[in-house]
Order: sequence, then C-alpha cells, then structure tokens
Amino acid sequence: MGREMSISTNGHTSERKSLSELAPLEAVLFDIDGTLCDSDPIHFHAFRELLLEVGYNNGVPITEDDFVEKISGKHNDDIGKTLFPDWDPDKAAKFLDDKEAMFRSLVPQWLKAVSGLHKLCKWVKDRGLKRAAVTNAPRPNAELMISILGLTDFFHVLVVGSECERAKPFPDPYLRALKELNASPEHTVIFEDSVSGIEAGVAAGMPVVGLTTRNPEKLLMDAGASLLIKDYENPKLWAALEEIEKSP
Repeated sequence: MGREMSISTNGHTSERKSLSELAPLEAVLFDIDGTLCDSDPIHFHAFRELLLEVGYNNGVPITEDDFVEKISGKHNDDIGKTLFPDWDPDKAAKFLDDKEAMFRSLVPQWLKAVSGLHKLCKWVKDRGLKRAAVTNAPRPNAELMISILGLTDFFHVLVVGSECERAKPFPDPYLRALKELNASPEHTVIFEDSVSGIEAGVAAGMPVVGLTTRNPEKLLMDAGASLLIKDYENPKLWAALEEIEKSP
C-alpha cells in the first residue's frame, strides 16, 4: 500500500500511512462506540426520544442523517453547542447527562460486539501487544460497554476525551494513550469509525483502520483512513496484519 495525501475536514493535509510500515507492531488502540460495538442505534434512539421531549426541531424527530452530521463521534460539549446554541451550558449539560443515563439503561439489552471483534482481540493478546481504549464517551459509558463486551481485563489503559486537555478530533487522547502505554506511534495502529476519531489518530501520527459501521466511506477516507473494513472478519484486515508480521 503506497503513501498518498489526504485532506481532513478541518483542512489539514496529512500523509496517509501504510499499515505495512508498522512492523514490528507494538500497540493497538481502539475507539469504543461504533468500533468495538455498534452502539450508534442506541445513542440515536436515546437522542431522538429526549429531543422530542424538549420540542427540538419543532417536534420533528431527528433523522439518521442528522445524527451522523451533528452527533456521531463528537464530544458531548460540542454536541450541546451544536444542538442547543441558545441554551445555557448547564441546561445543555443536564440534557446530555439525561441522555447518557438513558443510553446506559438500554446498553445491557441492546449492545452487540462488531463481528469478529473477539477474534481480533485474541490475535492482539496472543502476540502480547499493548492495547488501549480511547473514547470521547463519558467514563461510565465506556466502562459499562467494555464490561458488557467482556473486555475489562483486555485493555491496559482507558483514555477518556473529557479527561484530556482536548477531546477528539484533536490528537490529545491518542497521544495520552501512547504515553501511558509507553508505545511508539511508528509501531501502533488505531481502529476508529468516525471522522473525528480518524482525524485525531492521523493528527497523532498513526495509521487508522476505519470501520464503516455507520458513517459514509468517502467521509472516512477523506479524514485520512489507511484502510476501510466493514468488520473484523474482513479479509483485507487479516491480509494487512499478515503483511505486518512478515515484514522484517
């Protein structure tokens, strides 16, 4: 896979990195929502119901396109400013806290792992690679999803965007994960499903595998993804991992 240039939605030009250049692979960083699990339908349901309750958009339910454009992958502070530009910040924060509580109440019944996730996690663990979950989700959400997926003992580190100086799409959360793992960006790969997450990973200097769980492929490629996969069963992923292992 050769190198090529990409221009992200924030206007930054970056060099698209090849996975084959990662050898020897040292660490794997995962986003959570949409990457470990297809949680967007749960978020969408919670937002749609609560936005209806407050009369958002004159009582017209939000669409999935609205969700992708204004909500998916973004930090809650940014979502609040986008949805409620005229609201007091405390009022917006209370709405978002209520939404997260509804989300957590639905997760035990609705959450499903992305296909092939546990196969990939076994591959990572068998090779003794360092691993971290890096998310813009609130810590209670992140810990709950990781627990339900049976991955609490898998991750060495959990980095939460709101606990960093800046959340995704800035590189800070991924840079913190590298620091806490004592890993090199030259030998680390990221798995992400959102534009903001891919931009964060690319800005942190690492190649990103984009999951097409919900977001349009073109947006993910434009953000700088090195490879796109539907899920972790994708033959392209396993061919890339095999290539890394064969590289000197």
